[in-house]
Amino acid sequence: MKLLNKDLDLEAFFQRVHTASERILMLDYDGTLAPFRPERDQAVPYPGVRERLTRILSAGSTRLVIVSGRAVSDLTPLLRLDALPEIWGSHGAEQLMPDGRYHSASSEKRPAEGLDAAYWWAREQGLLETTERKPVGIAFHWRGKAADEIDSIRTAISDRWRDSAADFGLVLREFDGGLELRVEGITKGEAVRRIAGGSISNSAVAYLGDDETDEDAFRALPEHGLAVLVRSELRESAADVWLQPPAEMLAFLDRWAVSGRG
Repeated sequence: MKLLNKDLDLEAFFQRVHTASERILMLDYDGTLAPFRPERDQAVPYPGVRERLTRILSAGSTRLVIVSGRAVSDLTPLLRLDALPEIWGSHGAEQLMPDGRYHSASSEKRPAEGLDAAYWWAREQGLLETTERKPVGIAFHWRGKAADEIDSIRTAISDRWRDSAADFGLVLREFDGGLELRVEGITKGEAVRRIAGGSISNSAVAYLGDDETDEDAFRALPEHGLAVLVRSELRESAADVWLQPPAEMLAFLDRWAVSGRG
């Protein structure tokens, strides 16, 4: 573990986790709770993650939320939890509550037309194997491919959509392992503002994430929130703390579970 924010008192933060009347723990999935896999349907959580999430959920004192770029329908079979936490999928455009209630933001006509056009373009380019259609976005994955193939895919997508995405109310953003077209305004940062924006100053709030899409979430945390970067190698980040997975991430969850008993 490495402190990135010299003003952070981590001991004081976990004391707040112990005493707080409100605890909110938000977790990214790929790269944070689970290792990246070229076969995305095999990206199961690191050993020990399910047990720790179950422990935190069972205590009943933490609002546990998974915030992911994946669609909700992709996440639930990977988690394999007897009781699910809140899941905010597709960068927050979908919400699945623990009681089974589900809500999805609907795309307006013009963005929906753009996503349809991107899908058919990907088909024409022979990229469907790498394409993931989501409720409000479409992701092009290149993890596991050779460097020259990645460059070719990145160039083709950028040349076609870099300038025209805005015409459909879409944005083109790179993530760790690909590029994504999604409806403008839908970000993990907006999801964090909706989840934790109203938390009081003595609440315990943390967000754990690994890639550029999580930087929006880090910056959207309330002033009293803790931003935790989880990745094998350090990069420039707005995070307060850097953890290497899986050991340090599991240790963080253990400490939250112990501190959150209060």
